[in-house]
Amino acid sequence: MDGQPSLRERKKQRTYQAISDAAIALFLEQGFDQVSVAEIAAAAMVSKPTLFRYFPTKEDLALYRFADHEGEASRVVRDRAPEQSPLQALHAHFRAGLDRRDPVTGLCDDSEVLAFHRLLYGTPSLVARLYAYTTRSEEALAHTLYEAAHGPEATPHPAEAPPADVPSADAAPADACVAGAGAAPGSLGGPGLPGAGAGLPGPGEPTRLEALTARLTASQVIGAQRILALDNWRRIADGESADEVYPSAVTAADHAFSVLGSHL
Repeated sequence: MDGQPSLRERKKQRTYQAISDAAIALFLEQGFDQVSVAEIAAAAMVSKPTLFRYFPTKEDLALYRFADHEGEASRVVRDRAPEQSPLQALHAHFRAGLDRRDPVTGLCDDSEVLAFHRLLYGTPSLVARLYAYTTRSEEALAHTLYEAAHGPEATPHPAEAPPADVPSADAAPADACVAGAGAAPGSLGGPGLPGAGAGLPGPGEPTRLEALTARLTASQVIGAQRILALDNWRRIADGESADEVYPSAVTAADHAFSVLGSHL
């Protein structure tokens, strides 16, 4: 009733977190490929069937830390201030992440976070699985951008609609470091989604092309955030501190969103 998760949901989230934490501890100690699912279940004090009910794949055990970020860009756009465009909101959110050294921005030199990122980027199967998370983030953001351009009553073509939500880590503890929409419904960076009002049917006539435009836009935004985070992480992994990287990370983020704005 008050918007807070129920006791059952909180217990479920704690179980997700406990199993994932046990798995990551083993992965960091022994290596991803050297740890069996049976060992993880024993360390988490659950049965293998229970483990698989929570995590369909071994890779998901490591990537649970990304679960609450999967729909983050979509939430940022949906919850933005009335005077903000979607792109302005996304830019401000990424900058705020840099300020607080959020691991998802790559700008975090906490030793445990660095170890986790080395595990992630050094394990091909985890990188491949992360792509699925990224794809779902793009789909969710595309759906929200489409709504921003055409109104919440508009529905993209079924082929473009995002899949159902996956379990979220919203209730889990964070990692260690862990001109606006009122101008026009279609505003992303200012003039609106590319193609909107350019001879295409209006908001009441959704088309596959408009849905594709939203998806292309979302992929550019998510891709830019991924590239920025990876560049920050690589510099820190090479020995720079987060404080040393911060000024150029901010400059790079501002540049990236400026480029996005000029093309979108």
